[in-house]
Formats: sequence, C-alpha cells, structure tokens
Amino acid sequence: MDIKTSIINGKTSLGIELGSTRIKAVLVNSRNQPIAQGSHSWENELRDGIWTYSLDSIHNGIRSCYSDLLKDIKEKYDVVPDTYGSIGVSAMMHGYMAFDNSWTLLAPFRTWRNTITAKASEELTALFDFPVPQRWSIAHLYQSILEKQEHLKDIAHLTTLAGYIHYRLTGENILGIGEASGMFPVDSDTFTYNKKMTEKFDSIAKENGFGKPILSLLPKVLCAGENAGALTSEGAKFLDESGTLKSGVPMCPPEGDAGTGMTATNSISATTGNVSAGTSVFAMVVLEKPLSKAYSEIDVVTTPTGEAVAMVHCNNCTSELNAWVNIFREFSLLTGNNISDAELYNALFNVAMKGDKDCGRLLAYNYLSGEHVTGFEEGRPMFVRTPDSNFNLANFMRTELYTSLGALKTGLDILLKEENVRLTSITGHGGFFKTENVGQSILAAAVNAPVSIMTTAGEGGAWGMAILASYMINKSSDEKLCDYLNNKVFADTKIKTLSPDKADVEGFEAFMKRYSKGLEIERAAVNNV
Repeated sequence: MDIKTSIINGKTSLGIELGSTRIKAVLVNSRNQPIAQGSHSWENELRDGIWTYSLDSIHNGIRSCYSDLLKDIKEKYDVVPDTYGSIGVSAMMHGYMAFDNSWTLLAPFRTWRNTITAKASEELTALFDFPVPQRWSIAHLYQSILEKQEHLKDIAHLTTLAGYIHYRLTGENILGIGEASGMFPVDSDTFTYNKKMTEKFDSIAKENGFGKPILSLLPKVLCAGENAGALTSEGAKFLDESGTLKSGVPMCPPEGDAGTGMTATNSISATTGNVSAGTSVFAMVVLEKPLSKAYSEIDVVTTPTGEAVAMVHCNNCTSELNAWVNIFREFSLLTGNNISDAELYNALFNVAMKGDKDCGRLLAYNYLSGEHVTGFEEGRPMFVRTPDSNFNLANFMRTELYTSLGALKTGLDILLKEENVRLTSITGHGGFFKTENVGQSILAAAVNAPVSIMTTAGEGGAWGMAILASYMINKSSDEKLCDYLNNKVFADTKIKTLSPDKADVEGFEAFMKRYSKGLEIERAAVNNV
C-alpha cells in the first residue's frame, strides 16, 4: 500500500508533543517510518514569578502545529486526512494544572521549570522516604496547601499538560504510567499510585486543612498498549480548525517527554539509558533493582510500561550556550558575514574540540532558572576566569559545552559511582548532539561510557509518541513494547557509538572540581544580583 492510500484509509499513527520551545507532530506509517510532520514554535513566559504558558498559547499552538502537519501532507501526497489509525499526545513533563469540576483552570499552569516548591519537596521526600522533586505535581499541590492558596477550595482535577490535552481530545482523565509517576509515586507491581503514600499524603494534607483525597484528583493510570479512549467530535474540532478530522480515532495513554524519549531511543530495558539535551537536560537509566536510599538529586519514575527508572533532570542546558552563539551571530553580521545557523553552530562546536581538556581553567554556569540538583531556587548565568586562565575561543566554547552538562553529571555521579548502577548503553538525542561527534564526545567524557546516536535521533519525542500510538493498534496480543521496538522499529536503524577519550574524561573531572567549588560564586550572585 502506498503512502497516499495509507493516509486515506487511516493506516497511520499520529504523535504530537508539546515541548518547551516547539510543538511538533509526526505522522508514521504502519512500519513506524515518519512520513509527514508539522511544528509550531513558542516560548514560556515569566508571569508574577511563575514560568508558564497561557491556555490561549497552548490551544493556538497545538492547532497551528496540526495545521502545519496538514499542509505538509497536502504538499507531499495531495491529500488531506480525515482520520488516523491512532493518535497519542505527549508534553513537557509534570508541573501543575489544577481544574474545577467544569475543567476551568484555577491557577496559571506551573511548568517543570519552576523551583518554588522546596519546602513541599523536602517534607514529602521525608514523609515517603522517596524522592519528590520540586517540579512534580504533588509537590506543587502540597506547596499550595502549605501556603493555603485560594484556588484549592475549588480543585477537582489535577493533571499535566499531556493529560489536559488528552482530556480535551477524548473527555477522558487519563495518563500513561510514566507521566503519572511524575505526578505522584506509583507502584510498579500494581501499576497505579502507591497506596501507602496516598494514605500518608491524605493524612498530612488534612492536618494542614486540605480534606480532599488525593486519589479523587489524580488521573487514571494506564500502561503503553492500553486503549485510552477515542477522539470525540468536540476533540476533533478543537484540534482541526478546518473541520476535516472525524471523531472515533483510538487514542493511546498520554505520556511525558521522558517516556517518549525512552521510546524514541529504544531505552526501556534494564541497564539502558538515554540523555535528552536541549532547553533542559535529563538522563534516564532503567534500573535492575531499587536504589539503596532516596536522593534529592534523583527522581524515580517509570518507563511507559511501568519499569522503575532513575532520572536526573536539570532545568538548564543549552539556553545559555545558545545566547552566546547569538552574540557571535551579531558579530558576524557586523562584519558583513551572514552565516547560517548550521554553519555557526558547527564552527563554534568544532572549535571547542580544539580546546584544553580542562577548558583552560575557565568556569561558567548556565543557570537561567533555578537548579535543584545543585540546590538553587534561582539562577544567574555567568562566566568566570582567573588572570592566569587560558582564555581563547576554543576554551570558552568548550566551557559552555561542559557546563551544559555540569548539573547532570553531579546527579549521574551518584548513580554510577555511589549506587554502582549498571549502564550497558546510553543514547543521546536533542539539539546538543546535532553537530557530529561534538556533543556525543562531551557526554561520553561526562559519563565515562560509550554514547550512541541513532540516525533517527532528530525525529524526537513526537516520533516516540507516534510509536506508542502505533504500538497500541499494531502489536500482537502478547507482544511487549521492548520486543515491538527491537523488531518493528529499530531493527534496521543505523547507530554510531563513540567511546570516551581518557584525556577528555580526566579533563571533565578537573572541570567538575572547579565547578563544585565555584558554586559559592553562583550563590553569591543569586543573593546579591
């Protein structure tokens, strides 16, 4: 069956992901090959101290993305689809979206980027003896309870951005287990929220004047492969302003960008891992056994099928690096050289590889926002050098690349050096790895392990979500997701692996000693600037 016929007959799967800087849609055929895509660029806003996206920007953004997808399909295949075999929705992980009974938003959407729940995170981690990061939905809810925020009297539903969009499309309040595990801890044996912890939370919440049972607020939990409802007529109109899309399309459980990243890199089996590096950076390592204790720097979430995953998530990655590249772009324009983005990034990334292994004793922090892994509720981007530092362009760029992974390495060192977690493969994806060999080499030095990049890495989380949607309708009756990925998605994928260079590893370790000591400078800047 040719692609046009597949589209007309609905033999396709659609994945949509609302990322931090881009909303992307990817359409795949029955062999999980991308055949069309659409996108919409957007940015978060800092409103009254809260990093957020308005409902209007969310609604308009996803419609713009879908419209762009239809345009791409029309241009390539001269057809406009009115149905699909399945649809899946993903979004930036966790955060806080609180609604009343009629699904009216009660407070501005609080994204993963906010570091305003330190007290709640600390108290819940102690209560559960289980790490509860600041960005988790339950931390935001408990912080609201501690502060006796006005909207709590009307709260009836609590979900994430992925869950909200899924509700708008299906009328079903559902989350995939991977995303749900970042709202409230889940039990990998029962594939739902941890019963003992829900009881503990209800007790402490009641002591603080909040009497609504947490289970009455949270979405239903489903695993990958299960049916999570169907597109309603209202949902079709919400997504497709042209009115072409029909209702009835089956929808898979919505996931966060962590789950789609694991799927898109085939990293859902024990001892596998992946690093997603873009606006933020996070590493996921699927565990063979539980960690020995709770660490504030490490989250424990799950794969889309419910296996335990250790996650190191850092709010800041390439934003400061991109800001410096923009400065160099301005300089190039002043000199009459209109260099393309690709040329500029490639030139600057490649020159970094010529720098000293320890960055010439330079130091930088990329903290545009707070960074919980190193204990900061606010951030101050900065570059620091001493009079005897080897200050040149290569060392400067290498420093900015190193510091993009600095907080991540802080958390990963706990996993790999203190917990001795076994890691047999790690795959990188995201903008940090676009320039061939550079980001890959830097990550290999940071983790002191081989790093792989797939030829499909650029497809991103929307493709991972499309795969999960496809898995729901195309799997055999007892086919596990890991087998589906190995046999029907990645069987012919080309993979490039780089082993760590010993000198690079030693250089990164030297940089990290300077990075750790220099956190006092960052603290002084936060307190005084």
